[in-house]
Amino acid sequence: MSSFDEGSDFNSGESEGDFNADEFREFLKKFMANPTAFDAAELAKMAGLPNDPEQVKQLIGMLTQAMGSASSVDGVDWNMAAQQAKTEARKHNLGVTEKQRDDWRQAISIATLWLDQATNVSDLTTEPKFLTRDLWIDDAMPLFKVLSQPVADRMSAALSEHLANNSPEELAGVMKDAAQMLRNAGGAMFAMQLGQAIGKLSGQVLSGADIGLPIFTEQRAAFVPQNVDEFVLGLDIDAREAQIYLAVRELAHARLFKHSKWLRDHVVSQITNYAADINIDDSKIQDAVSNNDLSDPSRMKEMLESGALLGDKTEDQKRSLESIETMLALIEGWVDAVAEDATKLLPKQAAIAETVRRRRATGGPAELAFGTLVGLELRPRKLREATEMWRQVGATLGTEKRDSLWDHPDMLPSAADIEYPGLLITRLQTGGDDMDAALRDLLGN
Repeated sequence: MSSFDEGSDFNSGESEGDFNADEFREFLKKFMANPTAFDAAELAKMAGLPNDPEQVKQLIGMLTQAMGSASSVDGVDWNMAAQQAKTEARKHNLGVTEKQRDDWRQAISIATLWLDQATNVSDLTTEPKFLTRDLWIDDAMPLFKVLSQPVADRMSAALSEHLANNSPEELAGVMKDAAQMLRNAGGAMFAMQLGQAIGKLSGQVLSGADIGLPIFTEQRAAFVPQNVDEFVLGLDIDAREAQIYLAVRELAHARLFKHSKWLRDHVVSQITNYAADINIDDSKIQDAVSNNDLSDPSRMKEMLESGALLGDKTEDQKRSLESIETMLALIEGWVDAVAEDATKLLPKQAAIAETVRRRRATGGPAELAFGTLVGLELRPRKLREATEMWRQVGATLGTEKRDSLWDHPDMLPSAADIEYPGLLITRLQTGGDDMDAALRDLLGN
């Protein structure tokens, strides 16, 4: 069996203490592809390693040190993700001009007056923000981190778990160190891919709530003027009308989350709980490492973007996903219904609204960030139905009753209510007093 002596197979004729990282990566790849087909001695021989776990452990230590930055952070390197996102964002980043600020302030002033007539939800107390693409990343990154952390941890630990579950007892200690190395490398790859996706998203988002979730814990409106200008440029729509409509939507969204202080935490916890249960399929890892060169960043990129390592959804996950989609549909549907009422004086209102809905339905970088990397679509499937439900409730019972359903999570309509709004309206009409009393009890009034 080979040893650490100069001239050994593993050293490939290099000086004592040197080692060939490419050969060791190939060893790990072959081992992970079929870990049960070899015993410890055969595995060591295949890689040109000495049949001595302690000496193999030393080699892995050298590899860990050689990999440097890939091993410097335990798990996902979020600073790397943010830097990757900003690098992408700054490729075509423009500042916000004084004229843009003035135009948006005028649009926001009109939008505020119109919203006051369309909803009982009170106005915001904070000034709106006008963001460049990279500043949007600064504001949005904390939310993306919270939403992605559970599955990012699972993804970065996947290779580690694969080794731990399949390594022979003789190499268990050795593979523990290799697993940590691969965990850190996997975390770095995930951070880079997520950063690229968020960077691309920064070139398309129009406002703070454009991804369907609030990026601020203290609710406020935010706009990315450069992106709005580019969005409007290709449409047969007056830029001022588009600004007013988008301002109404953004302000309505921020007002809703300010009014329902529980709502942001509720939505975020729904998503993070779902993501925490995501399974990284061990058999898919085995297939992936068998058929791909994991030392090639482009191959790793393809695997992550395709969601190739994510396991199939369980029945519990499917139910959780339905609950998330229902909540997102309720939020977006309410914003749509309120915006429709508030902007009825705009000549091109219907055309702008339909353009926004189509844009939302086609996904884009947000689908990459959450659909493939996290396994979650942020597009509510029943958006049109939810909008119609809120429209009917408001028309029949008034805006005050409609908006009061957001006072507590137990008061919100269900998926069945979205499908059959007439039954919801009947229940609200016949049980209104009882519901108001129950709400007072829930709120402790």
